[in-house]
Amino acid sequence: MTVQDVFDPSAKRMSAVQLRLNNERAVLTAIATQPGSSAAEIARRSHLAPQTVARLLVDLEGSGLVMRGEARKGYRGQPAVPLYLDPNGVFAIGCELGWQNYRIVLRNLAGEILGEHSRHYEYPSASSIFDEIGSLVRLLSTLVPEENRERLIGLGLAMPANMHRNMRLLGASEAEAGLWQGLNVVQRVREATGLEVFAFNDGNAACWGELVAMGPPRPQNIAYFLISTFVGAGIVADGRLWEGGKGNAANLGGMMVTGSDGKPTFVHLVASLYALQSALARAGIEVPPGMPEFWDWDSFGSVGNEWIEEVSRAIATAIVNTHAMIEPSLVIVDGALPDAVRERVVEAVRTRLGRKPVLEDDYPPIVQGLLGGRAPAMGAALMPIYRRYFSRAAVDMGI
Repeated sequence: MTVQDVFDPSAKRMSAVQLRLNNERAVLTAIATQPGSSAAEIARRSHLAPQTVARLLVDLEGSGLVMRGEARKGYRGQPAVPLYLDPNGVFAIGCELGWQNYRIVLRNLAGEILGEHSRHYEYPSASSIFDEIGSLVRLLSTLVPEENRERLIGLGLAMPANMHRNMRLLGASEAEAGLWQGLNVVQRVREATGLEVFAFNDGNAACWGELVAMGPPRPQNIAYFLISTFVGAGIVADGRLWEGGKGNAANLGGMMVTGSDGKPTFVHLVASLYALQSALARAGIEVPPGMPEFWDWDSFGSVGNEWIEEVSRAIATAIVNTHAMIEPSLVIVDGALPDAVRERVVEAVRTRLGRKPVLEDDYPPIVQGLLGGRAPAMGAALMPIYRRYFSRAAVDMGI
């Protein structure tokens, strides 16, 4: 395989078709980020000629991606017509296939969630979970208006890499874990659902979902942590999601930290629900059933409080190390936790980070995420739509 040097001087020029596609996506992005904009406002924001925008809008409206609102009066000349994304223009399903839960959502082009389902389990069973997901996806698909079913473009699948490696930590047998080794998960999901499947790392999908949810102005450089069964993470660098060569980059949970026993360990094994469940088991406290967002935290007593302190210590250390590498201007910390507990965790991380010594630059501010445990599925539903209709990256436009 020929490897292209990072400083290769050659540049691919856009053909007329690619240039039109670029301009079309610029117009769609302008409408998505400021719904209700007029054609003149879109032209100003996209730096395209008004005549170009007018032609593109006719085509986008004809293809069902854009719709016009009621004309706004009170302006000079002709009344301004607000433009919006047509909710029925595109649909996508997002599915998080996680270590201890799946979550499936159906969204439309306007970002509305039309249906959602989730289930918690001890670990995913390769012999049954695909049939279950397929059944639920078919059920959710019926929520798309029948006349628009062909606009369901597929399913975004968010899942961790190397699913088999940590299965035994969750109590799975060698045989059960072995079923996942070498398994073509994308093919199995495609066969079960009948849809085109787009695979993403769960941390990257969650990070992208949070980036979109936070609204403008969005910083160009973000580090993201999601406390779940293990620790999902993602990085946005220079305005782009950093996925690496295999799509699984930014494994910030894989950073080494010092455990409470003074020995080196991984963030995954300290700042995670797996770590909490292990602590509860040692204390003789039963782990509640169902999704962690609905657990009764008061029943955990001091074990829950001690876990939050351990989480804050590990995440703060990971933030220091991440800051040394990429200088994020913002860090998002979130978790598949009850709202009140998420707030406590984020505040504990802020406090712990504030105690860390500063060598050169100050550490970035810490904010709580908006999506919690829904972030991977939400991002997985969004990314196929974004890449097909909005992204102007060369790889997404076939340049």
